[in-house]
Amino acid sequence: MKITGISIYQVDLPLKEGSYSWSNQSFAAFDSTVLIIETDSGLTGVGEVCPLGPAYLPAYAEGTRTGLQLIAQGLIGEDPLQVNKIYQRMDQLLKGHPYVKSGIDMACWDLLGKATGQPVYNLLGGQLQDRVNLFKVVTRQDPAAMAQKMIDYQEQGFHQFQMKVGAGVDSDIERIFAVSEVTRPSSILAADANTGWRQHEAMRVVKAIRDVDIYIEQPCLSYEECLAVRRHTNHPMILDECMDDIRMVMRGYQDSAMDLINLKINRVGGITKAIQYRDLCINLGIAMTIEDSWGGEIDTSAIAHLAHSTPKEFHFQSSAFHEYHSLEIADGGPQIKDGCMIASPSPVLASPRTWTCSANR
Repeated sequence: MKITGISIYQVDLPLKEGSYSWSNQSFAAFDSTVLIIETDSGLTGVGEVCPLGPAYLPAYAEGTRTGLQLIAQGLIGEDPLQVNKIYQRMDQLLKGHPYVKSGIDMACWDLLGKATGQPVYNLLGGQLQDRVNLFKVVTRQDPAAMAQKMIDYQEQGFHQFQMKVGAGVDSDIERIFAVSEVTRPSSILAADANTGWRQHEAMRVVKAIRDVDIYIEQPCLSYEECLAVRRHTNHPMILDECMDDIRMVMRGYQDSAMDLINLKINRVGGITKAIQYRDLCINLGIAMTIEDSWGGEIDTSAIAHLAHSTPKEFHFQSSAFHEYHSLEIADGGPQIKDGCMIASPSPVLASPRTWTCSANR
């Protein structure tokens, strides 16, 4: 099988609830890139890359499409089923920028599933979970509104939650108390600052909420700041944005800096790279949230397949981003029921509705 072409599309993903807010950022829609790899066999592979705005991670939507245009021509004639060789070639064509490469890598795994007639989770180690635990994001608002969202989401069947904070210490403390007071004993709650607190601010927060049953997620920008906070709290610690290199995972393990990490597919460079992180964490005994920066049905399907092939005891939770959107960009993605996600057993990540996307670029 040989790659004969790569089509690149842009699509805006509007939010059902009007906006998505965290730390000091807020968006009404996210700019996603859908790509389709065409082959001489007639099979096509689909991938998706959706950064969470331009100022969250060193990644942005327009950069995705520019990077793809740079490397696409150099992949013509390559065998997309040779995923490691494809990755090697992408690294030759473009240094760094793992998020750009993640969409190509995802599309190659989609093709591998179609070519072998296997669901992608079988190719990633087998189906080790029948269903995948989801978390629901309680976006940053005033405390009363967040508490009401928490009540509503629990009524919908969700039992794991990530509340957004990081936009003012006093108001964040108030938010945490308001949401935790309506959290059911059977529910799990994390406060995610998305790097939004300074170290001294995070110290104030964890001291004020020391008796609240809650996880603390990425309180500060740097690893060193997060480690300092970790050493001053008994709350379980989740590290996310600073886990941007597999060596940082090793360092965090050696320093006992965290109890869990967030594994984001496009941040590490795609499914091929994510497998390396996942298997390392399993061997080190580190549990994971398996997710991505953002995305629609295609990206959520990739999340679901990676999570399904991860042992339950090392899988904390995952995200179903397409559930937040008012626009469906693909068919055949995972099913959502009772706070869980179930990937399709078909050998297709998802089938894009290209008519919802902008013209080929």
